[in-house]
Amino acid sequence: MIKSIYRIIPLQFRRRAVWVAITIFVRALLNFVGVAMLVPILVLMLDAPSVAENRAFVQLGEWLNINDYQTLVIVICGIVVGIILIKNLLIMLLYRYERNFVFSTYKHLSRQLYLGYYAQGLSFINHNNSAHLVRNVNVVSLMFATGVLKPLASILGEVLLLVLIFTAVAIYSPVAALLAAVLFVVIALVYYMIVRRRLNDIGVRENEIQRRKSRIVNETFRGFADIEIGGAMPQMLSRFEEAMDEIVDLRQHHASIAMLPQAFIEVGLVAGMAIVVLLSAGGDQNMGLMFGIFAVAAIRLIPAIRNIMSLWSSLRYNRYTIDELLDVNIGDAAAMVERSEERMAFNRAIELRDISFKYDDAEKSTIDNLSLRIAYGERLGIRGASGVGKTTLFNLILGLYKPTSGEIVVDDVVVDDTNVRKWQNSIGYVSQSVFLSDSTLAENIALGVDPDEIDYDHVNEVVELADLRSFVDTLKDGVHSHIGEQGSRISGGQRQRIGIARALYKQCDVLLFDEATSSLDGQTEENINTAIRRLSDANRALTIVVIAHRETSLEYCDRIITLE
Repeated sequence: MIKSIYRIIPLQFRRRAVWVAITIFVRALLNFVGVAMLVPILVLMLDAPSVAENRAFVQLGEWLNINDYQTLVIVICGIVVGIILIKNLLIMLLYRYERNFVFSTYKHLSRQLYLGYYAQGLSFINHNNSAHLVRNVNVVSLMFATGVLKPLASILGEVLLLVLIFTAVAIYSPVAALLAAVLFVVIALVYYMIVRRRLNDIGVRENEIQRRKSRIVNETFRGFADIEIGGAMPQMLSRFEEAMDEIVDLRQHHASIAMLPQAFIEVGLVAGMAIVVLLSAGGDQNMGLMFGIFAVAAIRLIPAIRNIMSLWSSLRYNRYTIDELLDVNIGDAAAMVERSEERMAFNRAIELRDISFKYDDAEKSTIDNLSLRIAYGERLGIRGASGVGKTTLFNLILGLYKPTSGEIVVDDVVVDDTNVRKWQNSIGYVSQSVFLSDSTLAENIALGVDPDEIDYDHVNEVVELADLRSFVDTLKDGVHSHIGEQGSRISGGQRQRIGIARALYKQCDVLLFDEATSSLDGQTEENINTAIRRLSDANRALTIVVIAHRETSLEYCDRIITLE
């Protein structure tokens, strides 16, 4: 497991992990000092006459020029309190460093998962459940940091403290140390054998159920209209409640297991003290002090061992996150987010040369040896029956899919991983369902541009060109109005016009329409087509490629091809 955790921790964090290990060791030493400071208090309580004869106490009194016994006792108590106060302040600072490491790791992992999934492209995203991906980005990475890394660091600190305490007790009283070691080792082994497999199984099972619950909630909200009209909400609620019941049962089971360390340790403590009492019944004068030493050690041993057992439970419970993260290629995807405005030159033609494409889980190619030339400024229409690969063809032109064979060439330059971003900067795209974020109309038109960098004069220009002015005039705040999540407050025709306005704001060289009017009524479709025709007539340098089922949507095209 340690090797797996090491593989997950990002390379740039591993050096910091060494410093974290050092802080853990220092923290263990400070905690040991805190325990050791209780010994003088114990001696004062149980063996006060020895204070006057103890060499360390005598030298302390001479150094401080204190001859009065009561004053010396007060000073010793004050020193102990002061040392413990400083110790706790230092521990807080060290713990803060460890905590920063843990949450910085979470931040990095979550970011890399987010970018890593995005980098795998449209095909990967379409073939994976979004609830699963979202949970990994938002929850699994956090649980790895707080439920695996943090407990592991704390366990290491507590183990170091136990070693120091047992060593010190063994030097003073081997019998007490042996007794404590035997009792607590037996307790830990019994606990480990009881809960080892159960905790891991509970964690894996809950992760699966949480995914299912997230999927149910997502589907309910995304498909509200169909669920409401179809009367499917009782079924969705039943599935939701079933998942919740399973989660509650697992949590209750985990809570019961979490109570075991306290019970085990209390039994061990009582048993240990009973053995010390029996030994002292023999009349040994040192047994009273040994009992006190055992009690002082137990003050810190008990919470330390309880913490180790509880933290180990948490680690086992969240172990599934290790497997989840190992399954993801968490590389350095920082370069992906570098913004680039550079465009690929386009003055002659887009050529598809013997293009073929096959999905990973398909038996045959969706597109097979297709060659096509789209001239600069051409208005090309593409039609064909459903399933012949029209949208797949668009995704290839857009650079969202990579051809299985063949190549896409723009002005004799092959589009590949080194220049696909430049090519995409030249393209505008209006899909069947235009993506809209929960932000203002202007931010949706200028998608990807920081709000404080939006050119509002240009926004208003493209609003006119996309025939959106009448709609904007109905909004209280104009282009500054929020349009709701996924454009929930606007019609289908307005959504498509926003997609057109977005492409115009981008000042694209190529504009692709993927059945952009297929879900609209006849009049709205005609209005959109009129707007596209007007746009094309006003800018004959703009290359337009349109996918449509109906001939009326392709009337303004210079050329129409049919995919079979």
